[in-house]
Order: sequence, then structure tokens, then C-alpha cells
Amino acid sequence: MSNGGDESAADVNEPPPDSDPPRPSRRWPRKRIIWVGLAIVLVGFVGLNILAYRHAKAMTHFLPAGKRTQRPEELSTAGKIRTLLTGISLPRPVNRSTPDALGLPFETISFPGAHDIELEAWLIQSEDQNGVIALFHGYGGAKDSLLPAAKEFLDRGLTTLLVDFHGSGGSGGNTTSIGWHEAKDVEAAAKWIRESEPRQPQYLHGISLGAVAILRATGSLGVEADGLILEAPFDRMQTTVVRRFDAMGVPSFPAAQLLVFWGGVQQGFNGFAHNPINYAQNVRCPSIVMLGGNDPRVTPSDGTRLAKALNTAGGPVLFESAGHAQCQSSDPEKWRESVAQFLAAPGATSDIAPKSDRNPPTGPDRK
Repeated sequence: MSNGGDESAADVNEPPPDSDPPRPSRRWPRKRIIWVGLAIVLVGFVGLNILAYRHAKAMTHFLPAGKRTQRPEELSTAGKIRTLLTGISLPRPVNRSTPDALGLPFETISFPGAHDIELEAWLIQSEDQNGVIALFHGYGGAKDSLLPAAKEFLDRGLTTLLVDFHGSGGSGGNTTSIGWHEAKDVEAAAKWIRESEPRQPQYLHGISLGAVAILRATGSLGVEADGLILEAPFDRMQTTVVRRFDAMGVPSFPAAQLLVFWGGVQQGFNGFAHNPINYAQNVRCPSIVMLGGNDPRVTPSDGTRLAKALNTAGGPVLFESAGHAQCQSSDPEKWRESVAQFLAAPGATSDIAPKSDRNPPTGPDRK
């Protein structure tokens, strides 16, 4: 009897011969899902930082040679993708012309600038004694790009000093800090002028990065001048980086912020504190701001805020058809009249009247 009962119990507990064995659950435990998600986020964050670091280095370190990447708005879709993945190509700027091309006698001089790097400059003397003006080029440029402006200043009786920032043209170095350390180059040039021509009015002219460097030099480093002529200066470092992403047609956050951070780390300063609009509040000399109406980097509203911080009369001078740093080339006559009026009475107004409606300028104001 007992054996029969045991067999019956065994038969009950055994699964039917045709039934499938139980399958293990395919659902991941919640903790594993969380850890995998965190790992993906961490890898993405590290990868984005590496990419931003590489982009910052490409934008601030000049290559020995090569072809420069086109402006963002000029790139094809494939070019934009390639640039986003690899960074820009920025060969070291060189001077391809000299004042000789305009029939202007000049002297090449040098003096130490930022980090004690030797700077090269062209000095073009004027027979008149209306003052001295130092000219500073933009990002990725060299002093030969300033020759058209120098010719106009010479016609107004100003001795001109065209300066290569460190990393550019005939100067030493191979980096740029988008205006931060270049302010020390401006300071060095201003010191050279003050020691060489102590009795003449001193003016500073800059385009884009050059204008930003001037604002930091005069608003933060205490450089003195009798007047500033500023073309296309950005108001904040972060703003100008965001605009580059906008031109590429991709979201700027958080890549733009990481680019500002790593660029500052590489160059030894706080990129988020590199804001010309703040420097402008401490500038104590007359200024004129000139902007392009089609500038994708510096909008008219940016320029208006900057001009207000500088306390310029009438606001910025707007060149409707000009792109970035193209004021003089887009409308030479308006540029000439703007500069002439400013030099005749620095800071009096930035509203440009037709030549027939006003008296001809009489030359720079001697202070």
C-alpha cells in the first residue's frame, strides 16, 4: 500500500511530459537599468568634453600650414559635419603684402608683448603731426589686412603703427586667446607710442578681436588713449561662440559653454569673464563703434548695448550691407566720413551727415 501511495505522489509532482520547462525572466533588474543609463550619460559627457577640448585647441592654436576652414555660413552640409567632428583648420596667419604695395615708406619695429613674446609692427610716419594711431587686426588675420585703414588715417595726418598680435604675421608665438592676452599686446604698443611720441594724441583702432583687445586694455588694464575706433567687437565671449553654433545650424547648449570653458583653461583665463561689455563700462576716452547690418557674429543690438556701455553719442554706426568686419570694404565713403567726423571731434556724435550738409573736418582734436 505504501509503495503505491508514493508512486501516486510522484506522478502528481512530475510535470506532464509534453509541457515546456520554465523560462528565465528577460526583464533587467531596475538597478542594472539605472547603472547602464548613468554609464551612457557619463560616456557621452566625457566624449563631449573631449570634443570641446579639441575644438578649443583648434580655435586657439595656429597650424604651421594648411588651408583655413571656411566661415560657418559658407560651409556645405558635409563641410559642417566634418568641422563639427574634427574642428577647424587655422593656419598661422602671414603677411602677404606690405606698405610698399601702396607706395608708402615704412619702418619695421619690434617690442615685447604678452608673455614677453616679440611683436612686429610697421611704422608709417606722417609729415603732419596730428597724432599717432595703432591698428590691430582681427581673428586669424595679420597686419597687412589693416593697410586700407592705415592709408585713410595717413591721409588725415596720423602716423600709423600696424601691429601683429602674438601668433600672427611677423610676431612670435602660435596661439590666440580671442582678445584676452592680446590686450597685453595693445598695452605694449601703447607704451611704445607713448615713449616714442609723447606729445602727440594717441588713438587705437581695432577690428573684431582687435577691438575686443583694445576694450580690455583700456577698460581693464588701464591703458590710456585719446580715442578708440572699434569695428565689430563682440559683447560677450559666450555670445560669440553661441553665434558660431547658430551659423552651423546645430544646438549650442552645452557645447558652446564647454568650448568657452576649455578655451579659457588652455589659455589660462576664465572664458566666461571675457566680456567686452564689462570692460566698456570702465573706458574713459571717446569711442566710436562701427557694425555690419548683416554681421552673423555681432548683431546691431549687441553693438547698441556696447555703445551704450561706452557712453558714445548717437549709438553705433551701422553699415547696412556689411558682414562681419567688413565696414570699410562695404562702404568706403561712409567709413571715411565716420572716422573723419570722430577724429575732428572725438565722441561728439556717431550720426553721419552727408558731406554737403556739414563743414569739412579740420583734423584731430589736440588734447
